[in-house]
Amino acid sequence: MSGHSKWSTIKRKKAAEDAKRGKVFTRLAREIAVAARKGGGDPEMNTALSLAVSRAKAANMPKENIERAIKRGTGEDKSAAAFEEVTYEGYAPHGVALMIECATDNRNRTVADLRHILTSSGGSLGEGGSVAWQFTQSAYFTMPAEGQNEEEIFELAVMGGADDVVADEEVIEIIGETTSFKSIHDQLVGAGVGTDDAGLRMIPNQEIELAVDEAVKVMKVIERLEDLDDVQNVYTNLSITDEALAQIGD
Repeated sequence: MSGHSKWSTIKRKKAAEDAKRGKVFTRLAREIAVAARKGGGDPEMNTALSLAVSRAKAANMPKENIERAIKRGTGEDKSAAAFEEVTYEGYAPHGVALMIECATDNRNRTVADLRHILTSSGGSLGEGGSVAWQFTQSAYFTMPAEGQNEEEIFELAVMGGADDVVADEEVIEIIGETTSFKSIHDQLVGAGVGTDDAGLRMIPNQEIELAVDEAVKVMKVIERLEDLDDVQNVYTNLSITDEALAQIGD
């Protein structure tokens, strides 16, 4: 399993925990609001919003919550503060690079929370551009390998303009240029192929591998960041070994 899909495995487990704590609706509502703000409130015309709404429905988010989040994003709900999407850059312990995507209605609060977690753990919040050069934004899709025809997935991905398809016993990953996201998405949807994850993701140009105890420490810092309500996604150039994954899951 690749580093990207290992992070996806962790995030799926975390999503289940968040659902138990009622946090998943908060995160999904912000994702919907940001997508609606950027691309409009019609899921038929806004692929990002359509994906966000699909994820919300899969999590059994009530219809009225979804509609309220869309109105918040489009500005129809005048009583609600508007969310904006902001990406921060920084370092976790041991020099691991981080790209932190946030949806916030208060930048000062968000920065203070991020800085507190990073500095208290031996990391730091960086200036804009200090880390971004180590990542490439890409279209990214992942789906369980079980029950899939790998040859068909490969053909669909190539027809959609994908650059790479990686498959193992558990997961199939598709990676491409950001401009190919919609065409890959349309190919998969047209063939009735469902995805676990689909969106634009920051892919590290080169991963770094740490000793297991160091990697686990970094992963726990990332978990603390992801627990913040304002944080939507955290991307890192940490290479995750099976040993580190096993420990973080304990």
